[in-house]
Amino acid sequence: MLFFTLSGFGQSEKQIFESPNMKAIIATHKTIAILPIKVTISYKRLPKGFDADGNRIEELKQGINIQEGMYTYLLRKATSYTVTCQDVQTTNILLKKAGIFDKLDETLKDSICKILKVDAIIGASYAYEKTASEAGAIAKSLLIKPILPTFRGPNIASGLLIMNINDGTTGELIWRFTKEKNESVISSANAMVEHMMRKVARNFPYVAFALQDK
Repeated sequence: MLFFTLSGFGQSEKQIFESPNMKAIIATHKTIAILPIKVTISYKRLPKGFDADGNRIEELKQGINIQEGMYTYLLRKATSYTVTCQDVQTTNILLKKAGIFDKLDETLKDSICKILKVDAIIGASYAYEKTASEAGAIAKSLLIKPILPTFRGPNIASGLLIMNINDGTTGELIWRFTKEKNESVISSANAMVEHMMRKVARNFPYVAFALQDK
């Protein structure tokens, strides 16, 4: 049986920033785009045979995977939002044609919006630090899961998600969502994105019917 990491959200902290004029600004937005996610994967203790180049390739791969996962989630919930989301393949092609796909940190947000021809952009970073042995956690899960079906598995990592929305006209940061969480090995990578986006969706400013956390 193959396991992937899934955010457990058992222990987490959430912070939300909204600019004072956010509501007035987003009322003018019709189309948004999701940028490739900046993923960093680190280890509390480097594994034997650690390959820095391979780790970097995995970070880039996961950044695209999470970008696509976010887009799929927003697409499924499209009727709940006041904006439409640009197809991520279109977004990435336009970024590559403009020569800034790998230079987003060096490019002004309003310039990116002009290139993509959208009213706002969603940018995010996901920092993942592995703190325990995945092999040991999987073995423990296999032993306990049949006895306790609701067992999430031991935490093997910590993660920090930061999601920003910048206005396309001014480049101004109008919304930021920050969440720290622990992770365990119990399900698929797709389930991880799904769980993550459910938490974000409750505070997403473009939701037509607000679902704020209590």
